[in-house]
Amino acid sequence: MVATARRIIQEEGLDALSMRRVAKELGSTPMALYHYVQDKDELLMLTLSGTAAAFPRPELPEDPRERMLAVAVHMHDILGRIPWVLDILALGELTDKDALWMVEEIIDCALACGLSPARSVRAYRVIRSYVYGDLVFRRATERRAENPSRGRYFPEMITEEDAATLPRLAAVRDRWREYSADNETAEELDAIIEGLIGRGTAHG
Repeated sequence: MVATARRIIQEEGLDALSMRRVAKELGSTPMALYHYVQDKDELLMLTLSGTAAAFPRPELPEDPRERMLAVAVHMHDILGRIPWVLDILALGELTDKDALWMVEEIIDCALACGLSPARSVRAYRVIRSYVYGDLVFRRATERRAENPSRGRYFPEMITEEDAATLPRLAAVRDRWREYSADNETAEELDAIIEGLIGRGTAHG
């Protein structure tokens, strides 16, 4: 059941998954599946289970700031390899318990760097938001490249007539894709962590 649910998500996306669809694939009925799982959310939790454990933990430095960066980069790396997981995580509250060591490490490192418990949790949330957001936009860019459209989307929608009201965007429009493709994940995460620690410790 779990393997079938995972295959459907990987091949067709999260929207294609339903208890009815899984039951049909298994030659069963939706009601029969409820003997094993309470609802679709529980099935998704089981589908996530063990995903993070399939990736070995990296060697982590002792310095808490560098350690936080290494964990954040690792998080970005493994989610980039299994993009279907992002769709499940986006539902909120659903996660793979085997992945919680990364949350634990980031909060522990933030505390060791002098942040309060509240700011340590916020630091994790900021890092998570960057990782998720960056990967979502990368996927969108890849899909657009695979299925180019004749429509005028950003940045092509910016025209010479817009230069008066959007001068900065008009100036970089033709090189926007080149500039935005230059993704230095570790460097960007490092800058975020530096800001989180600097601001957090400055405020006591």
